[in-house]
Amino acid sequence: MKSIKTYLLFLGLLLSIPLVQAQSIVGQWKTVDDESGKAKSIVELYKKDGEIYGKIVKLLLPEDKGKPCIKCTGKDYNQPIEGLVIAKGLTKDKDDNEYEGGTIFDPEKGKEYKCKMWIDNETPNILNVRGYIAFFYRTQQWYRVTD
Repeated sequence: MKSIKTYLLFLGLLLSIPLVQAQSIVGQWKTVDDESGKAKSIVELYKKDGEIYGKIVKLLLPEDKGKPCIKCTGKDYNQPIEGLVIAKGLTKDKDDNEYEGGTIFDPEKGKEYKCKMWIDNETPNILNVRGYIAFFYRTQQWYRVTD
């Protein structure tokens, strides 16, 4: 009887692993333009020193390929947008599945915003990305790259 309980516990743990992994924001996400509805880029979210960072790994619109960041400042000025780190320093809130405390940069506007990211439990392949200043905010949905 004890071995059956152990087997069922082990099986339950194995089956729950994909659910835990599906909730991770680490990986590649497709961004979509708010106005045109067109897919714009692939952003890779990765963990570095316990924090989440995001970099544009691919621009999807032909007119954006090879485009430099003319609204950037410092060492990023006039550098290619592909490869640009746009999200920095997000940490996971221990009470829920939100990442916050970092910033996100909009290379088209040249502005940096405080940032918050989260995955809804009902839509594990959609990442909500909110950039905000004070109580003004805009939330985009990014879509997990699965291929």
